[in-house]
Amino acid sequence: MSFLSKIGYLGLGVALVGGVAQSALYNVDGGHRAVIFDRFRGVQDIVSGEGTHFLIPWVQKPIIFDIRSRPRSVPVVTGSKDLQNVNVTLRILFRPKADALPNIYTNVGLDYDERILPSITNEVLKAVVAQFDASEMITQREIVSHRVSEELTERAATFGLILDDISLVAQQDAERARYLVEKAEMMRQAAVISAEGDSEGAKLLALAFKEAGEGLVELRKLEAAEDIAYQLSASRNVTYLPAGQQTLLSLPQ
Repeated sequence: MSFLSKIGYLGLGVALVGGVAQSALYNVDGGHRAVIFDRFRGVQDIVSGEGTHFLIPWVQKPIIFDIRSRPRSVPVVTGSKDLQNVNVTLRILFRPKADALPNIYTNVGLDYDERILPSITNEVLKAVVAQFDASEMITQREIVSHRVSEELTERAATFGLILDDISLVAQQDAERARYLVEKAEMMRQAAVISAEGDSEGAKLLALAFKEAGEGLVELRKLEAAEDIAYQLSASRNVTYLPAGQQTLLSLPQ
């Protein structure tokens, strides 16, 4: 075997060893964790931290998770205690528990935030908002926010998620609902007062007719005639004729 052939075989051997070694290593960046999937044993319970790690090529595969806090906004339309539609947008800062990653990947998958957060947020918000009127969603906003935070944090923990911050962003529909409710109540009260006033006025008028007879009717006629005469007197196209006299108008030919 020639010297060049030996060098060639040696180079090929080094390349194969290097390829195998490269495929047996994987890196985990800062703020991330890795879960190992084994083709024969399934998802392993060990979670790999930051740095370079070994695995069995073609048998094991690393699944990388981002465990840093990330924001997510979840809009929910639900009903209040007084049956008003309330539009709430919940802003959440969330991250997965490192030791719960194998369970999360096995039961939910890499898109766990898309599957878990909208579901539990909708569930908790509907349960909490149903305990308050639309106006109370504004006047007791801190209480509502605190209760949502407590229940949502507890619910998320069952799925291996940590909620670092929760805030209610918008409740415009609740404000409008409160305004409409208050406006309707004021209009109802005004209608009652008006009806009571009309009823009282009718009673007084009937009593006046009973006491004064037709004299009150004649008085009202005279008052109306006086008002009409006053309004006509302001017009230049109206001429008053004394009773029993006539006025000749000379019109140009």
